[in-house]
Formats: sequence, structure tokens, C-alpha cells
Amino acid sequence: MLRVLAVDDEKPALGELLYLLRSDPRVHSADGATDATEALRRIGRALDAGPDDADGIDVVFLDIHMAGLTGLDVARLLAGFASPPLIVFVTAHEGFAVQAFDLKAVDYVLKPVRRERLAEAVRRVSELVESAREPRQPVSSPATTTATAAASAQAPHGATVPAVHRGAPDQIPVELGGVTRFVAIDDITYVEAQGDYARLHTADGSHLVRIPLSTLEERWASRGFVRIHRSHLVALGRIDELRLDAGATTVRIGTAELAVSRRHARELRDLLMRHARR
Repeated sequence: MLRVLAVDDEKPALGELLYLLRSDPRVHSADGATDATEALRRIGRALDAGPDDADGIDVVFLDIHMAGLTGLDVARLLAGFASPPLIVFVTAHEGFAVQAFDLKAVDYVLKPVRRERLAEAVRRVSELVESAREPRQPVSSPATTTATAAASAQAPHGATVPAVHRGAPDQIPVELGGVTRFVAIDDITYVEAQGDYARLHTADGSHLVRIPLSTLEERWASRGFVRIHRSHLVALGRIDELRLDAGATTVRIGTAELAVSRRHARELRDLLMRHARR
């Protein structure tokens, strides 16, 4: 059972987040703080009391934009402790994802917070906490070891975002809080460029990997992934709708609506027609 601290300087947002957290059966307790100073004070007391104390904190759900110290500042300060709580960022801003994962965040949840998305973040945290409480030695295959080494070699200083797993072409490794998981490529609905990184979107959430979108476009072309925009690569079979409106083309994949650039629009329509005839 998780002991949670949620931090947000907007009281309505904090109240909603606490309500959702407390309704999750994996959460033992969820307390709130309305600024970074209060959060650091509580975390400091929890660390002084020790991990087995009733007032301990396993994870901090942390907003980024706050008055005074930001959530990123708090995460940097916590990184200096020997055994800090895990961190999940909860924010309305997509642009800080790379910094967040460089700071070893377990997850990055966008506002408005959806119950199912928050539940996925809680699941990830719960697995990490349980693993730490009951340590076990994983058995690594040579392919997994090679993939981990390649990830470390490509990540910038302090980052742990892995590159593509060459040993198992049906999967790609993603790292969350120091634990490497393998995401099936067939589960990926679309990919979003974020600088030198790419965000992989699945029905359950998203994952950041340090590999350019152009590289994934080349490697996954045979799997039915097509470029629709300089920022997006999509799985052709996952497109639910193609929309034409006043000369603009978009596709819908689940709840996501993505723009299609003019240079890719005709090719995409042709591919969808051929795909529909199969």
C-alpha cells in the first residue's frame, strides 16, 4: 500500500487529484501540500523518520508550475537524498517531459487528469515500491544486457532513457524509475517527436525513448508505421478516422486528433484505401 504526497498550488486541482488517489485501492494514504516549501518540509520529516514509519512517503505526485520553487526544482533537491521518494509529475505542460525523465521521474501525467491514466501511474509506482520492499535478482538474457548497455551509451549525462532494443525486434525497452520494461511495438498507436527523443503512445499511456522519429520511421515502415507530419508517425491500422475540413486533414487515433501535413495527405489517403481493401 502506497503512502502518497500530492503537491499542487491550485487547491481545486489538488483536491481532485487527492480524491482520485484516495479512491485507488493501492493507496494507503494520500496527503496534500500547496507549495514546494511545505512539501519539502513534510518529505524531510518522513525521511528523518525512516521508510517504515507510518508517516513515510513512497511517492510524490508533483505539479511543475508553482509559485516559488517549481516541481522540477523540488525533484532536483530530492535527488540529493540517499533514498528519496519516487516522483510522478502531474502537469498541464508537455514541454518538460525530457527534463522530468532526466530527473528519474516514474511517470509524467498530463492534466486534466484522467482516472485511468492516473491508475496506470499508480500501478507503475506500486510495482517499483513492492520490488524495493522485496528485492530479487532479475535474470538477464544476453540480448537484454546488450540493450541496457546501448541505452546507457546513448543517454545524456544523468539520463536513463533507453534506445531501441535490437535483440528483440518485436519490442522496445522503456525505462521508468530505474526499471526497464518492454513495450510491444504492435501496442504502439502513434509516435510523437520531442527533439532527439520520441514519445511512444499506447492505449495505456506513453513512454519516452531517446531515438529520433526519423530512425523509427525507417525501422518500422515494414510494420505499417507511416509519417503523417514532421512531428508524428502513426500505425496505419490504428487510424479510426480520416477527416477533411476546409482543406485541412487530420486523423483520429482513439481520443487523439493529429494533423496531417499537406505533403503527406495524398499518400496517406492512398495507403488507407489500399489497407481497407485487404
